Amino acid sequence: MKSDIEIAQETTLEPISAVAAKLGLTEDDISLYGKYKAKVDHRLTAKKEQKGKLILVTAISPTPAGEGKTTTSVGLADALSALGKSTMLCLREPSLGPVFGVKGGAAGGGYAQVVPMEDINLHFTGDLHAIGAANNLLAAMIDNHIFQGNALGLDPRRITWKRCVDMNDRQLRFITDGLGGKINGTPREDGFDITVASEIMAVFCLATDLADLKERLSNIVVGYTYGGEPVTAGQLNAAGALTALLKDAFDPNLVQTLEGNPAIIHGGPFANIAHGCNSVMATKLSLALADYVVTEAGFGADLGAEKFLDIKCRKADLAPEAVVLVATVRALKHHGGCPKEELSTPSVEYLEKGSVNLIRHIENLQQVYHLPVCVAINAFPTDSTEEHTYLADLCKKLNVPCALSEVFAKGSEGGKELANAVLSIMEKKPLTGAYPLEAPLTEKIEAVCKKIYHADKVGYAASAKKALAEMEAMGYGNLPICIAKTQYSFSDNAKLLAAPEGFEMTVRDVRLSAGAGFVVVIMGAIMTMPGLPKKPAAENIDVDNTGKITGLF
Repeated sequence: MKSDIEIAQETTLEPISAVAAKLGLTEDDISLYGKYKAKVDHRLTAKKEQKGKLILVTAISPTPAGEGKTTTSVGLADALSALGKSTMLCLREPSLGPVFGVKGGAAGGGYAQVVPMEDINLHFTGDLHAIGAANNLLAAMIDNHIFQGNALGLDPRRITWKRCVDMNDRQLRFITDGLGGKINGTPREDGFDITVASEIMAVFCLATDLADLKERLSNIVVGYTYGGEPVTAGQLNAAGALTALLKDAFDPNLVQTLEGNPAIIHGGPFANIAHGCNSVMATKLSLALADYVVTEAGFGADLGAEKFLDIKCRKADLAPEAVVLVATVRALKHHGGCPKEELSTPSVEYLEKGSVNLIRHIENLQQVYHLPVCVAINAFPTDSTEEHTYLADLCKKLNVPCALSEVFAKGSEGGKELANAVLSIMEKKPLTGAYPLEAPLTEKIEAVCKKIYHADKVGYAASAKKALAEMEAMGYGNLPICIAKTQYSFSDNAKLLAAPEGFEMTVRDVRLSAGAGFVVVIMGAIMTMPGLPKKPAAENIDVDNTGKITGLF
C-alpha cells in the first residue's frame, strides 16, 4: 500500500478559498497562507450563533504507536459529510517533537488525512513558532528584570518559568545560564520545555478572545520573591508584547481533508503534560460554521477526555453530545499481555484479557460523565473476523453501539457505519464533571485518581503537599487540576496495563498554571522535554531536488 505522504501528495486539493466558500466565508473572513491554507478571523465566533453539535473522539489507553484517533476523527468527519451532514473537523496542531521523534505527525493516515500534510506536520502557519517566541520573550524579560536591578525582588532560585523549543532535545532539560561575568546576566539553573508544554500554549488554547488572552498572559506566575510572593507576567509589563506576538496566530487555521471537506487545526498542548485539546476559539468557530463538529482529545480517555471535560468544557461552556471511543485489536491484545512479536497473530484469548481496558473507559464515560458512548474499532489488516466479532458481542452486552472503522483504507466509505452509529446516540445533556471546582485541590486530585484511574490510595511527596497548601492560601484552590502522568496505563506506572486495581498513585510535584487557570499535578516520571529515540524518524525524512519530501508520516 502507498505511504501516507504518497497518498497525500497524489491528491488534487481544492483552493482553500473554495473550501471556505462552502462554509459561507468570504474573502474578508480569511487570510490566505498560500493556495491551500488560510486563517479565519476569530472574531466571527462572536458574530455567529454556535448551532453545531459536538462529537468528541477519544481512545483506550494507547500503545507507543498510537491507536489511530486522528485518522478515525478525519474519516468520521468525511463520512458525516458523505451522508449529507454539514460537518467540520477540529484538530490540534502537530508538534515537531513527535514528527522527528518516534510517533510521527498528527494529520491522520491512509485515505483519512488532512492536507497539505507536509505543511501541517512541519511549520504550518507558524503558530507554534509564535508561541515559542512569546514564551522566550517572557523568559528574557524575567532575566533582564533581575539584571536591571530586580525591583520586584525576584528570587533567582525560585524562577519557575522555563525557555522552550519545539523539538525533542534532552540536552536542554537542565542547564546553567548567565555565565561569563556580570555583563552577561545572573548565573542560575534553568532549563527548556518543549513548546507544546509551555503554559503559553495552554493559555492560547483556552482564551476566548484577545482581551481574555491578554488577561491570562498577565496572570502567568513566573516565579516568587525572596519573601515568597508570586510574581506575574503582568508585573513585568510583558502581557501586551506577548499578545502582539500571538495576535495573528490566534486566528484558527483552515485546511481540508483528502475529500475536500473543511478542517480547522489550531493549538496543540500535549495531553500527558497539559490539557491535550485544540483551542477553544477553534471549537467555538467550528460550532458556528457547521452543524456537526468532530474533535479529539489526546491519548486515552483517562487523560485527554478527562481534561477536555473537566477543564476545557467547563471553562468554555461546552458539552459533547456523543463520545467515540477508539480501540484497536492490537492495543487490546497488548493490554492482555500479548508479546509484541505476536500482536499480528489472531488471539481472542489475549483480546478478552485486554478488553477490561475498553470496559473501564466505557464505564468512566458513562458513569462519571453520563455521556453517550460509541466504540470505533479501528481496523488493521492483521485483525481477524473472530476478533472483530468478539468486540462487537462485548459491546452489545454493554449496550454500547460498536462500529468497524475502515477509514484508513477506504476513506469516508469506510466510516459510514461509524457515522450512523454516532448519529444514533447523540443526546444533549448538561455536563457532569469528575469533581466540584469548589472542592480542595487534594479532593479534586483524589476524585480523578479514584473515579477515573481506580486507584485505592493517593500519596504525596512532602514538597508537593506543601505547595498545594501554599496555592490554596494564595487563592488558587478553586482551579481545576491537570494531572500529568503516563498515557500507557490508568496508573502512574506505564507497566501496569489493562485495568489495574489496588494500586497507589504518588503526587511527585505540582506546578501552578495561573494564566491557563489550572494546577498541574505531576505523577510518575513525566518529562516536559522529551528526548529522541535511538533511531529517530528524522533519519528517514528527505527532500529531492524538486522539493518533494519523503519519509514523513
